Amino acid sequence: MSQQLPDVQATSPDVEVGLNRVGVTGVEKLVEVARPEKRPVVLMADFEVYVDLPSWRKGADMSRNMEVVDEILETAVSEPTYRVEDVCGDAAEQLLEKHEYTTRAEVRMEAEYMTREQTPVSERPTQHAADILASATATEDGTRAEVGAEVTGMTVCPCSQGMSESRARETLQELDVETEVVDAFLEEVPQAGHSQRGHATLTVEADGAPEVDIRELIQVARNAMSARIYNLAKRPDEDHMTIEAHRDAKFVEDCVRAMAEGIVERFPHLSDDVVVRMEQSNDESIHQHNAHAERVTDIESLRNEVNGTAR
Repeated sequence: MSQQLPDVQATSPDVEVGLNRVGVTGVEKLVEVARPEKRPVVLMADFEVYVDLPSWRKGADMSRNMEVVDEILETAVSEPTYRVEDVCGDAAEQLLEKHEYTTRAEVRMEAEYMTREQTPVSERPTQHAADILASATATEDGTRAEVGAEVTGMTVCPCSQGMSESRARETLQELDVETEVVDAFLEEVPQAGHSQRGHATLTVEADGAPEVDIRELIQVARNAMSARIYNLAKRPDEDHMTIEAHRDAKFVEDCVRAMAEGIVERFPHLSDDVVVRMEQSNDESIHQHNAHAERVTDIESLRNEVNGTAR
């Protein structure tokens, strides 16, 4: 008869300190996202799975529990889902049930989401990539889930553009161009400003699961920057993107505020306690540093600020 191996993880640690998150990362699974009357979207998702660990327990049965984690995720992704956050929620709730020593289970997921679209002028078929972010945390009080996306776009610095416009105005006036003509020209032709690659992150968090469509979140985030960008761009498309971006120059702070306005307008049904996270990071083209702005708040406070009814 084989000797029973000792369960070292269940022993007491040398230093009895509890841990908030113990688990595994880099767990890859295929997730099938159903769409009404369309073929499902298949994602290659990367999962992180954590539980909390009490101070009296040395370890979380990492190798043995990996089998449990794999089984749970296989069950959670075995059938098509309409919401990726539900996959995380189902897995987190099952983890909580299977770990008698834990009080909190967390599952996080990231995946690249591709959508088909057309270029703005040449109308050539192309695709757009966004990073889907989803997570869920299960406790004895219930499950709270978050879903969102990170997208890229283009921004133009209003300060830099303002300096270019001032220089153009002075030059035209020195050439004796009438003021009315100068004003009309500068109104019609936006002046140069240094551009940036922008990264917008927008997530919504709620008890149970947020009542939002991930595709609409992606659209809000993309629209918050100076201009959308495309994988494929013919010369007319490049000209369109450049002009559109310079016609809507935005600071990094403006992009976050545009996301706030977009989320309030697009999702009027969200309950007041839903939490929204909005982040914008711009890769500067003429500086070695980058610019960043963010806001995390409940939707009730955000609505009041956007609508001008905040106290």
